[in-house]
Amino acid sequence: MPPLLPPLLDQTLRRVDRRYRLPPLAAAASLTDADGPATKLAVVIEAARRDIAQGQVPDTALKRIFIDALAQMIRHAMRDEAGDAALQATVLRHRVVQVREYASLAADANQDRRAIHAAVNAFAHPAKLQRLAHDAPRAALAQLQAAASAHAWRDVEAALANLLATPAIAASPTLARDIEQLAGNAALGRLLRLEALAQDERVRRYQSLLNRNGPRPGSAQAIAQGTRSQQRGAAVETLAMQALDALAARLNDADTAGLQYRVVTSMRVPAAIPGSHDRAKTEWDAVLLERARTDDDDERCAWDIRLLVEAKASVDAATTDLPRLLRGLRLLAHAHTHTVYGFETQQGAVKLNGASLHALTADEAGVAKEVLYCCDGPADTPQRLLGAASRMQLLSAPASVGFASKLAEGHPASTHELEPVWQALQESPHWHSVLNQYPMLNQVRDLMVHTDDLMTAIRSLPASVGR
Repeated sequence: MPPLLPPLLDQTLRRVDRRYRLPPLAAAASLTDADGPATKLAVVIEAARRDIAQGQVPDTALKRIFIDALAQMIRHAMRDEAGDAALQATVLRHRVVQVREYASLAADANQDRRAIHAAVNAFAHPAKLQRLAHDAPRAALAQLQAAASAHAWRDVEAALANLLATPAIAASPTLARDIEQLAGNAALGRLLRLEALAQDERVRRYQSLLNRNGPRPGSAQAIAQGTRSQQRGAAVETLAMQALDALAARLNDADTAGLQYRVVTSMRVPAAIPGSHDRAKTEWDAVLLERARTDDDDERCAWDIRLLVEAKASVDAATTDLPRLLRGLRLLAHAHTHTVYGFETQQGAVKLNGASLHALTADEAGVAKEVLYCCDGPADTPQRLLGAASRMQLLSAPASVGFASKLAEGHPASTHELEPVWQALQESPHWHSVLNQYPMLNQVRDLMVHTDDLMTAIRSLPASVGR
């Protein structure tokens, strides 16, 4: 059993406002036309989960509501202006062979570009051009290098043809062989085909939809967005650390022994902790520690974990993170009770008691006393009951894409075609996260607090509370 929390810490966790907490879930029978399709799906999925957990088969009424709501959500997503760009891009890829080919080639384009750059640099790198004889075709080789750097693949092809027709190249067997191999390189052929497909009107539409859905991975916009996200995350981490420092100060003021609590950040889990580190959280944003109360001189510098804090910029980020966090707690709980483990943090190395780590639990009641997700974003109004990842999986299911494709082509689409999604939800392990999406979302929102609310709860604590 986890140790009792210090009274001030327990009061803080009880007092802090949970503005992100979800309201009670409505019953499926009470759903009306005023409820949006996402809300209907969330309610029905949770009702189905409960039936399955009790060994019952969800009834046909739930199935009907689910299929009708999914069809409605797909129709909304396929609207030209206010629709879902990701689904529309998926449907276009599904329907049009040229778009499908483009998407396939684009997936490996970065690797192909690197291969061509390496091949060009092997004989036309600017440093190598400086060392060529004066009668060598430096200008033509420099033109090839410039075309490759600009990703102008038709210009690369033209430059290679021009070089092969140059007498000076023919006089150098090694250089001629390198140029011939590059001209026949399969990677260059794929890049040329990709460049040609990019002129297709339907491919341009596909590219436009991808751009609406967010910047391309590796693009300047994506890099800038990633930088902003990192800055945003760092700002939330700072606010969470400040609140935790304030809490440690109040706990120390109330403790007659004094200086019994401290905060560390970026706490990294050592390899010495037994158990699987795979896909588990191995770095914790901020941790409240209590000095271990022991008479053993060797253990006097050791600490016990009192609260683990993770900073997230949004509810969606925390929802995605929760499975990894729970695996991280299970990993820490593998610690041996009579061992002291060294952890690296931004404040230096700290020693943690194995018994404190071993006492951590991943069950819902235990996690509620061990973990806080801190956020400084607004609570969504109205609150979304269907998580973003679950929504995307529902929309991108093969049956959903087929249904949406018929809508896009103007053909009749029957909602009965969506029944495979309902069956998969109940039977397929691949759909386990969707079937359990509401309990996970509910748990995340119960654990999440706004940094302002946490600081308010700390400041409102009574001046002194005994241990």
